[in-house]
Amino acid sequence: MARNLFTVGYQGTRIDSFIAQIKKHEINCLIDVREIPLSRKPGFSKTSLSGHLANNNIRYIHLKELGSPKSLRENLKIDNDYATFFAGMEEHLLDKQDAIENAYFFITNNTCCLMCYERLADNCHRKVVANKIKEWNGNGLKIKHI
Repeated sequence: MARNLFTVGYQGTRIDSFIAQIKKHEINCLIDVREIPLSRKPGFSKTSLSGHLANNNIRYIHLKELGSPKSLRENLKIDNDYATFFAGMEEHLLDKQDAIENAYFFITNNTCCLMCYERLADNCHRKVVANKIKEWNGNGLKIKHI
């Protein structure tokens, strides 16, 4: 049976509704793929988020290596060129196999969700990360963007 790998962005949501959304999908492990796990949105910085998740029996993992590098994020703000951004992410992840394998370890033992900021996966590096994990797995994962 193929395992599910969920992805989610917290843009436009509050911490309580965010947690309700991931609990609805029976997610018990959230993998934060932000390079810098800070947020101006209350409840979404690393310490606060991990506390809220722990209170709901959801494990929090931060994999900084799978975050989008600052230079890629800054260029995207300037040129709004998603094709270049995603190509840069592909290149960035080439030497992050240990982090991809680490993420896959958690996925094999939990119902996991990759988390970043952007609401739409099509506008977020987490879709590239999810696809790299799926490739590493030999395509046995089903990716579901929630």
